[in-house]
Formats: sequence, structure tokens, C-alpha cells
Amino acid sequence: MSYAGPEFDPRPSPPSRRGRRALLAALVVALAAAGVAVQRVVSGDGDGSRAAASASPDSPATPGGSPEAPSKSPSTSGTSSPSAASTAKPPARSGPLKGKVVVIDPGHNTGNAAHTAEINRTVRIGNGAKECDTTGTATNAGYAEARFTLDVSRRLRALLEQQGATVKLTQDGDRPWGPCIDERARIGNEAEADAVVSVHADGSAAGARGFHVILPGPVTGGGADTRGIVAPSRELGERIAGNFVRATGSAPSDYVGDGTGLVTRKDLGGLNLSKVPKVFIECGNMRNSKDAALLTSGAWRQKAAQGISGGIVGFLRG
Repeated sequence: MSYAGPEFDPRPSPPSRRGRRALLAALVVALAAAGVAVQRVVSGDGDGSRAAASASPDSPATPGGSPEAPSKSPSTSGTSSPSAASTAKPPARSGPLKGKVVVIDPGHNTGNAAHTAEINRTVRIGNGAKECDTTGTATNAGYAEARFTLDVSRRLRALLEQQGATVKLTQDGDRPWGPCIDERARIGNEAEADAVVSVHADGSAAGARGFHVILPGPVTGGGADTRGIVAPSRELGERIAGNFVRATGSAPSDYVGDGTGLVTRKDLGGLNLSKVPKVFIECGNMRNSKDAALLTSGAWRQKAAQGISGGIVGFLRG
């Protein structure tokens, strides 16, 4: 890093000992000030900084394991007085999405496999019943869908917060399993979200490629009533699909959706039980080698987050 300012101007002749001491003191002060600014960025005083560590476009995608947790700043302890950065309230969010609430639903959970009894119990989804949750799929090399969905969701959160939105994740690697699909819908409803997106990757036949966005169909009964969200959810899904193509270069699915990238379903509890506009996105097929190469790339996952974010922003701004 280079510094600019009068205290760093070169001098025509070597300074005296007293002059050198003055220059050294000025340098220490300047570096200390710069250190405070850097610490504030790292500790999360700025919009979108929360996901910086885990959402780096170049973060490695190693198979297996749990999703990387966001970095945390060390807390103050003992008798030392807290710093201004730790006591100051974060600035109010500003931007085109100020006042908007977005819920991001990272599909599945890496801990689900160790909690089969919990995730296999059935829950009502309005027009029937389904298991609470599933383990999700994985690439042939073992990169889990749950790791993919959480990583993309954290990147997406950072992008939306930079636009001023209030963003909530249904899970942030902070629970051992789940949540169940009915709870995932309830989180969006209780937040009175302006938009909800459930992030997934598919596990179809090896020869199948592409992404698709799943829209809710009309479902009533058993606590479900999607009639009020079918139309706005379609608009949300269309905007996400268009932006996803532009951001990632990926083509719509060649195995569902007739090339539109849009599929309507009535068997997904997360959609059936939603009272607010909501869609699912299957970002690619983890069982296809070409799609898997994209899904395991940190740089591509950032593009995926940008595509989904662009669609949400367009939908919320109208």
C-alpha cells in the first residue's frame, strides 16, 4: 500500500536527528490511523462485509466437510475498554433496496446425514405430506449441494446488503440439521419478506445440463394458499432466469422447462406454504461433469450470486 500526504514527501537533503524523529512519529500516527480504518472494515462496520471471508470469489471448493463459517472479529475481554469500532452502532443501510426484506433459503444442511430420524419425519405441505428435509445431492467428487447452497447464499446476502436490503438466511451453518421445509416457508412468512429465494443444485442424469427456476403453482387447502403469490413469484423467477443467463453464461435446463428455464411445481412444501413471493433455483446439475466444474468454482459461484441478485433487485425495484 502506498501512502500520500505531506509527511511522506521526499526531502532534498537528509534530515537532522530531530527531523528524523519527527518524521518517524508522523509515520506511526498515519499507520495507526490506517490500521483503525482497516479494522473497521474487517470487523463489519460497512455494508456487505459480513460475508467477505467466506464469499471470496477465489475461495477453494474442496469436497466434503461443513460449509465455511463467516469470519468473526475477536471480542474484547478483561478490563480493557472497548474500542470505538466495537461500541459504535452500525450505520443505517442505504441504497435502492432500503426498507426491503429478502429471505435467502440455502437448501439442505451438511449435518442432515447425521440426523436421519429428524429429517425423515413427515410434515404437511398443504396438498399432502413430505419428509422434513433431505441430504441433498453432491458432485461425483463429493462436493455437497449443502456446501454449494450456503456459499452462494452468503455471497448473495453480501450483494443484496450492499443494495440496502435487509437479508435473512433460513440457516447459516448455525444449526446441526434442517430446518424442515415447513419452517423454511414460515421464516419467510414471519419476516414478511418482499422476496424469498431458495438456492439449490440438481442431481439429475449425467447427460443433463443447465439451470432452472421453480415457480409455485396454485395450491389451496391444508393451510396452503398460493393464489396470491403465483403471479409475483413468476415475475421474480423470470427476472432471476434472465439475469442468471447474463451473469453466468449458463444455458437454461435441457431436461426440464422446454428451454425456458422455468418450471411450475405443486409438490414443494417450501413453495406451497409460502405467503410471500418465492422461487427455487437449481443452479446446475451436480451430476454433469461440465456443470460440476462450474458449481465447484468460487469465481462461478460469485457470478451465480450476481445473477440471482440482479433478478431480485429488478423485481423489487419494479
